[in-house]
Amino acid sequence: MIAGDVPDQIKETETKSLREQMNNAMILRGFALRTQESYLAAVRALAKHYRRSPDLLTAEEIEAYHLHLIVERRLAYASVNQSACACRFLFDKVLRRPMSRFDIPMAKVPKTLPRVLSRDEVTRLFAAAPNPRARTLLMLTYAAGLRVSEVCALQLADIESATDRMCIKVRQGKGGRDRYTMLSPLLLQTLRDYWQLYHPRTWLFPNPSGSGPIDIKVAQRIYGAARDKAGLGRNGGIHTLRHSFATHLLESGVDIHTIQRLLGHGHVSTTMRYFHLAQNKLTGTASPLELPAPAPR
Repeated sequence: MIAGDVPDQIKETETKSLREQMNNAMILRGFALRTQESYLAAVRALAKHYRRSPDLLTAEEIEAYHLHLIVERRLAYASVNQSACACRFLFDKVLRRPMSRFDIPMAKVPKTLPRVLSRDEVTRLFAAAPNPRARTLLMLTYAAGLRVSEVCALQLADIESATDRMCIKVRQGKGGRDRYTMLSPLLLQTLRDYWQLYHPRTWLFPNPSGSGPIDIKVAQRIYGAARDKAGLGRNGGIHTLRHSFATHLLESGVDIHTIQRLLGHGHVSTTMRYFHLAQNKLTGTASPLELPAPAPR
C-alpha cells in the first residue's frame, strides 16, 4: 500500500460520515427528497472544488466559492442561493457552528417576469415533438401545470380516470405536499393512446431500464429540442409550460385561488404574479386617457 493512500481513505470516510449526518438531519426535519438531493449535491460540489471536507473550510473560503459560482461559473442566482442554503444548513444544523462565523450572503435575484408561450406557440411546440412519448410528456406538463420533477415522478396509479373523478394525483410536490390537479378529456385520450404505444407498467415515463422514472434532465432536453425546432427562441426551459398553464387559465377567467390549488402554491401571493403575465388583464383595462371626463359641477 502506498503511504499516501491512507489519508485519502480516511478523508473519504470522514466525508461519507458527514454526508450521512447531513442526510439524517434533513430526514428528521421532513425535507422533501428533491431538497435532500439538491443540498447534498451542493455540498459535494463545494468539497470537490477545494478537494477538502467541507467541515475544514473557513468562512472566507466558502464566500470565495460562492463568488466563483457567480462570476466565473455564471450560475443562475437561484442555483447560487441553493448552494448558500445548503451551506447554512450544514454549518448551522449539522456542524453546529455559530452562524455569525459563517455569514454566507444570499444573492439578490433579479425580479424578472417568467416567459409565457401563447396558445399558438404551445400548439407549435407539441407539433415539433420528435415522437408520441415526447409529445405526451410536454402536453401533460402543460395541461396539468406540473413541475418537471412532478411529471417525471408520475406513476400510472396517479391517473384517476373515473368519469366522476377526473384528476391527477401529484405525490410529494414542492414542500412535500400531495395535491390533485386537473385531467381533461383530451389529455386522458392522449395518455390512453400513449399507453397503447409504449405500455408503461409502473412509471408513466420510465427510464430506459424501466427500474425508475425518466431523469429530469432528459425531460428538459425533450422540451429544449422541441422548442428549438418550433422556432420559439432559446430562452426559457420546460417550467415555461407551467407558467403558460397558469396564465392561460387566468386569461380564461379561472379565479386565482383555484389556480393556486392546482399549482400547489402554499401562498396565494406566489400565484398573484400571473396577473402581470395575463395579457387580457392588461389590454382589457381602459387607459386613464380613454376614461370619460368627469361631469362638470
